[in-house]
Formats: sequence, C-alpha cells, structure tokens
Amino acid sequence: MSGLAAFVNLIDKINEHVGRGVAWLTLLMVLITFAVVILRYVYAVGWVWLQESYVWLHGIVFMCGAGYTLLHNGHVRVDIFYRSNDARYKAWVDLVGSLLLVLPLIVVVFLVSFDYVTASWLRLEQSREAGGLPGLFLLKSVILVFCCLTGLQGLSLAGRSLLVLGGHPEFKPKDEETEPI
Repeated sequence: MSGLAAFVNLIDKINEHVGRGVAWLTLLMVLITFAVVILRYVYAVGWVWLQESYVWLHGIVFMCGAGYTLLHNGHVRVDIFYRSNDARYKAWVDLVGSLLLVLPLIVVVFLVSFDYVTASWLRLEQSREAGGLPGLFLLKSVILVFCCLTGLQGLSLAGRSLLVLGGHPEFKPKDEETEPI
C-alpha cells in the first residue's frame, strides 16, 4: 500500500503544480483580452495573432487544468447522492466513477485524437487565418497533455479510493467548503 500511497501523492503534486502554474495564464488571458478590446475600439487596430493568443490560452487553461480540477473535486457530480455520505461510500463512488467513466473516456479521447495531433505535427500546422499564430500543432498537442494529466489524476482518484477502503482515512477526500451566497 505504501507504493500506491506514493503514486497517489506524486500524481496529486504534479497536478497541483500544473494547475497552479496554468492558473497564471488566466491573468495573461485577461490582460490580452483587455488589450485587444482597447486596441480595437479605441485605436481601430487589430491583429489576428493577438486575438488568437487569448483563445489559445483559454484552451490551454481548461485542458491542462482539468486534472487539477479533478484533484480538487471541482467537476460536476450529483451532490445529493454524494455530499451527505460517509468516506467509504464516497470512496466507492469515486472508484467506480474513475474506473467506469473517467478513465475509459480519457482512453477514447486519446485514441481518437492521437492521429489528429500526429497529422498536425507532420505538417507543422499553422493557423488558417492570415496573420495568425504559427504552431497550431503545439496547441493541438495539449489534447494529449489533457489526456495524460486527467488520466493520471483518474488513476490517483482510484488509488486514493482504494486506500480509503483499505483503512487509510488520511486519504479521504477533503470536503471543499463553500460559503453560501
């Protein structure tokens, strides 16, 4: 069980660091969006590459941050069946959910997108827009990064659930406290 615990802790740390790092891209995205609006509506100037950059950043934030979101129980779940139950019930739900929903979906997305990303790399694909960003193949690669990070976090969730079911309460999910609005 110590190997499983080490695996869970390692994956959780990786997604924690990636998620916190990617979160800074949202600030950059807001600043670029602000600049695009000011340039367009105040100075009547616009660059396609600048507009594409915040769209690309948006995709990177969501795709690379998905594992972090799963780590912190931020994904959609039916709380009326989950929130009020004990740690063992939650562990079973998380185990079954990760093995039957998260991981199969990630495998399908990976398999379907692998050729798509590979073809983009072979062509060194660029934006279709005149004046757009080069390196579209890099952005498409984020799909595979999403699969890896979220898939690993799904395995970590399954491992964490097994640890809780095996009598390690220190691995039970932390309740994300939210203030009523």
